[in-house]
Amino acid sequence: MTGTLWERVDRARMFFDAKDYITAARMLSELVPEVPEDGALRLLLARAYYHSAQLGRAENELRLLLARDPASDYTHLLLGRTLQRQSRHAEAHPHLRMAAAMTGEA
Repeated sequence: MTGTLWERVDRARMFFDAKDYITAARMLSELVPEVPEDGALRLLLARAYYHSAQLGRAENELRLLLARDPASDYTHLLLGRTLQRQSRHAEAHPHLRMAAAMTGEA
């Protein structure tokens, strides 16, 4: 990919917004190592993986995010949904409950 880091991020977001999640995930997977501390970019990568049914990769990214910020209700929700899609309901349940409790929907 050519361009500045943020130009490449914008292009990846354009693919994500266009629902071309596989291309977005490929692009973002190259960008995240350049700014590993950027949680928003890593979350976008996890979402692209989730929407393109790369559930193992989504799970890995989401677990990294939760290790950094265990108080992220959206990350708990997305990890719970990722685990559900893998028929791992018992593992999903605590994350979904945590997300609901954090948002007041429990």
